Amino acid sequence: MANNKKQVQPEITVGQFYAKHAASLQLKLVGGAQGMNRRITEGSVNRVGLALTGFFKYFAYRRVQLIGSSESAYLGSLPMAERRKRIRQIFEHKMPCLVYTRNIKPPTYVLEEAEHFGVPIFSSPFKTTVLVNRITIVLEEEFAPTINLHSSMVDIQGVGVLIMGESGIGKSECVLGLIERGYSLVSDDVTKIRALEGRELTGTSNDLTRHYIEVRGIGILNVASIFGASSIRYQKRIDLVVTLKEGSKMAGEEIDRIGLDQHFYEILQIKVPHVTIPVRMGRDLSGLVEVAALDQKLKSIGHHSAFEFNERLLSKMQQQKER
Repeated sequence: MANNKKQVQPEITVGQFYAKHAASLQLKLVGGAQGMNRRITEGSVNRVGLALTGFFKYFAYRRVQLIGSSESAYLGSLPMAERRKRIRQIFEHKMPCLVYTRNIKPPTYVLEEAEHFGVPIFSSPFKTTVLVNRITIVLEEEFAPTINLHSSMVDIQGVGVLIMGESGIGKSECVLGLIERGYSLVSDDVTKIRALEGRELTGTSNDLTRHYIEVRGIGILNVASIFGASSIRYQKRIDLVVTLKEGSKMAGEEIDRIGLDQHFYEILQIKVPHVTIPVRMGRDLSGLVEVAALDQKLKSIGHHSAFEFNERLLSKMQQQKER
């Protein structure tokens, strides 16, 4: 099964990048503060390199720009008028920001041009290669493909379970039951899903609804206040998708009674194990979702209950045949 919801185009301003990652990258704002609303539109890093020589054919100006000791030394070897000219040409390309590595102090003329063009200038103590790697990692996460799905999510003993189904089917009530059993809420009603490096999906809630759950007949509840801080999980990898479906709408062949066939749900071109649970009066949905999650946990370490039972059954039939 695939999901065709429209992806959310990732975007981040220099100000947001600085606010979220200044501590880990040890960034210090040294100039061009008025340009913090500039947008970073590519999730990568670029060393200005050849652009300093006046060659701009392949200049990746949409990325975060870095100047290290070699670029700084090259600029210092030029006449003052030429240095300013080269920096001005770079800034004219409307790049997001410029970062000096190794705590190199930006020259006065660079700061003056940065103020003129509104380009934020940062410094960091890290070596250039180290900073390139660190910024690349944080930007890969920021620019990972993202989608919002009408779903809830809970962490059950380390298994991230995305719960889907039609409106009113009982997703929030199911999640509330799981929280009462000691598990953690990731999101309610809408889950923001991100694909990391094309290999795994993570789910989280938006800032407005985080910690809250809406239960029909009761209203909006603050889960952290009622059940404690341990009942909330900010982000979790998605290990299993569970779809709650009205039992009367399911044909007999749609209901998996044995579990030998593995089903998957595709999100952002990544397939995740998927089970469909029929919803009928009197069924303990929270308990069923809990068991499905724990069964998936066993499968992840090589224990497949249905396969094991099938092998035992075939072995028993073979023994009876040989008698």
